[in-house]
Amino acid sequence: MGWLFDGLDMHLYVLVAAPFVAELLGVASARDPLVGFYSSWIQAAFLIGWALGGGFFGRIADRLGRSHALMLTILTYALFTGLSFLAQTWWQLLVFRFVAALGIGGEWAVGASLLSETWPRRWRPWMAAVLQTGVNLGVMLAGLANFLLASHPPRYVFLVGVLPALLVLWIRRAVPEPEEWQGAKRLTGPAAPGFLELFRGSIRRTTILVLLVCAFALTAHWAFLFWYLQHLRNLPELAGWQDADKSRLVSKVVWLVTMTSIAGNFLAAWLARWLTYRRAIAVLCLGYFLSMLATYSLPLDHDKLWYGFAAIGLCQGVFALFTMYLPPLFPTLLRTTGAGFCYNIGRIAAGLGTVFFGLFTQVGDYRLALFSAAFLFLAAAGIAWLLPELPDEKAKWLPEQKGESARE
Repeated sequence: MGWLFDGLDMHLYVLVAAPFVAELLGVASARDPLVGFYSSWIQAAFLIGWALGGGFFGRIADRLGRSHALMLTILTYALFTGLSFLAQTWWQLLVFRFVAALGIGGEWAVGASLLSETWPRRWRPWMAAVLQTGVNLGVMLAGLANFLLASHPPRYVFLVGVLPALLVLWIRRAVPEPEEWQGAKRLTGPAAPGFLELFRGSIRRTTILVLLVCAFALTAHWAFLFWYLQHLRNLPELAGWQDADKSRLVSKVVWLVTMTSIAGNFLAAWLARWLTYRRAIAVLCLGYFLSMLATYSLPLDHDKLWYGFAAIGLCQGVFALFTMYLPPLFPTLLRTTGAGFCYNIGRIAAGLGTVFFGLFTQVGDYRLALFSAAFLFLAAAGIAWLLPELPDEKAKWLPEQKGESARE
């Protein structure tokens, strides 16, 4: 459920960015260059907040416990997503999206570590697929909310983002602290390892490689997520369409990408079982690159873009694998900090990338922004091949022993 609401809250802005920012700026058209400029800065703030939230709440989770930190993250992003409804200026929306992103980034880091410490090894790739499917379902709910509220001002979709707050009541009663964290905490007491340990000893190489893969992959991915709907809305053939009709088309496209992403999650899980995690990540990043290249290398009308959207959706399953792959790379009391920092620091690169690729929109060329971003996936694929295998992947074909613990 946490992943589902992450997907819901993070995608609401993407769906209404152009018309909502145009309203806040008081300009007549969503195609005004100022809309692309300010909306990209708001998205950049969101992604940077996501990165900082992963490190901040990750540290809280390593020190105070997973379930307590999880409740704090969900309350944070639910409250400030709802407050976006009240924004009267672009900078107020930027602040609300930034703080909401702190919670979303923290929820990913805490939840990933919690699940990697409690689920059996053989089920982890499939559990990763289920979790990422939760994100996809959240995106679908965001698309549904946008579809149902198409006749209302864009700001109304943010009221839907308050719903995750109800989840906290269940977490408080039903989610205990993992035994592995409790055991490690008893052994070390207050002397927990510091953040800089991520860049010392044998773990330093892993930290740097993971940072690079996440930075390249997330920058390209968020460039697609943010600009592909802007590109679609501003196709010359749609110039005569009403805004409500454009919103309905956007919702249909979001559903297509989301449904193929769900299939991609389970494709990614199967590849991880067959090839190991790092090889599966490399293959899917390469596939994402080729799909974006084919979709945006030449101008296409909206009917032909559907094929590219389907291929891209399948490759988005790569992000399901990070959930279960990253946490076990780090020691227990650095697990949430390490996974959250490395994965979410890519959001800072993605935020800067959103602004950089947004420069192309100053001349109205969303397609060129998307085409250029695709090449970052090629770099991510190459670096992913250098990532380490998980300790248990050498024996991934061996059945679990009866006496093996749940985590092993």
